[in-house]
Amino acid sequence: MKKWRFYNYLLAFIIISMVLSLSFTVVAVSTVPVTGRSKQLFLLLEIVLGIGILLLPQLVARLGHFKLPEILYILFLLFIYGSVYLGTVYQFYSRVPHWDKILHVGSAMLLGCLGYALIGIFVRGKQLTQLSPVFMAIFAFTFGLSIGVFWEFYEFAFDGLLGLNMQRFMAHGVLLRGRAALIDTMGDLFADALGTFAVALLGYMGIHRDVHWLDKFMFHKIAPKK
Repeated sequence: MKKWRFYNYLLAFIIISMVLSLSFTVVAVSTVPVTGRSKQLFLLLEIVLGIGILLLPQLVARLGHFKLPEILYILFLLFIYGSVYLGTVYQFYSRVPHWDKILHVGSAMLLGCLGYALIGIFVRGKQLTQLSPVFMAIFAFTFGLSIGVFWEFYEFAFDGLLGLNMQRFMAHGVLLRGRAALIDTMGDLFADALGTFAVALLGYMGIHRDVHWLDKFMFHKIAPKK
């Protein structure tokens, strides 16, 4: 029998939590009037998509015959749990101060780790030992921060196209001005920079001591069962 790792227990806990919420939401949809179902149906869709996103990495790993880096997968699970389940289902975005910024730090840490993983994918063997720890740290930092910047591009574009307020440039329907209109976006970017910098610094110290510290971010191939 295969021994369960920590991420297996974490995944099971999150899936059970989301399935329970899914059940409650289905009941809510069936009991509220038709005119008031749109919010519950949207919540139902988000929970279903969240469960699908949670299961996607392991499905891709099995099809591609590789092992997911444990630390990367744990950060991924925690981010989905915090954003989809706590953030949306339990409305932490509006109830918990700075919840959005906390998630930005977490996602930036995840992306910084992914930056190290990409180094492990494209550089192998002896070439990896010849790379400077400073270079690898800078790559991880710039990779994570760049994705954060592109995310702000996405929010800006869809705010304009769909009339959304993802960048919080309005408050109670009133347009903000000057620095007030920039606080949310700049706060997100500062949070991204903080998260990626923490991972880059930790990575630098680990790789400086031993380049094999990078192994924990590697995607290891698994021989397919015959």
